[in-house]
Amino acid sequence: MQQTSPGFGILLFVRKFGLLVGIFVAAVLLCGLSTSAQTQSSAATQSSVPPIPARAALNVVVVDPAHGGIDAGGRGTEGIRESDVVLEFASQLKKALEAQGFQVVQTRDGNDNPSFDDRSARANAQRGAIFISLHVGSTGVIGTARVYVSREFAAVTDTTGLIPWDRAQAPFVSLSHKLGDLVQIELAKRFKGSPSAALVAPVRQLRTTAAPAIAVEISSVSVRDRADLDRMVPGIADAIARGVVAFRPSYVIPTLPSAAGGGQP
Repeated sequence: MQQTSPGFGILLFVRKFGLLVGIFVAAVLLCGLSTSAQTQSSAATQSSVPPIPARAALNVVVVDPAHGGIDAGGRGTEGIRESDVVLEFASQLKKALEAQGFQVVQTRDGNDNPSFDDRSARANAQRGAIFISLHVGSTGVIGTARVYVSREFAAVTDTTGLIPWDRAQAPFVSLSHKLGDLVQIELAKRFKGSPSAALVAPVRQLRTTAAPAIAVEISSVSVRDRADLDRMVPGIADAIARGVVAFRPSYVIPTLPSAAGGGQP
């Protein structure tokens, strides 16, 4: 069917109903065409702006009491076993974090020894999570507490666009450093001689964790009395919980590199 132009329709309308009414209708039609063009232009402009990713909420803290099972970790001359001490620290930390509204997931609750990959998998399966691994020092200064984070390394993807398991921490390193510094500040307030900022170290457990991740090392197994470590428990738990609360507004999920744009290891 042959289509007629808007102008021809207006002309017929004018002849039948009069000049003034025709002018009014023409103005309405022209206004509609202009508004339609502006709407299309606005839609095109908006579609060219990349969407802003929604900020994810930090809700979950994965607490990792190191060692366990046949792996006792560090041993003191007075029979102190690192694996036993960190389990007690984890229990108290869980209570402090839950009091702040966090959900806490532990990598172990008893004397078992999950593999490194199993521990990381517990954290990687969570959304809106951070990872805290607890240790007791073998050679550290007694009565202090130190936070360790991974070094910076390039985030890469394989041909499928996935990040290799052993580089899972790469996109999160800057967030880990932020979290580590905030927790270390709180620890330094309570334990004299502790560093003022997080330290960089090649902690195996952190490398395969796809979340902001830190390791907290407490005092030393060389203390003469286990009670010296037990007295640190409330302060350690409170300091870590306060550091996590301070970190919460900074938590985001990093943009992961694409397969085409990934760097080289």
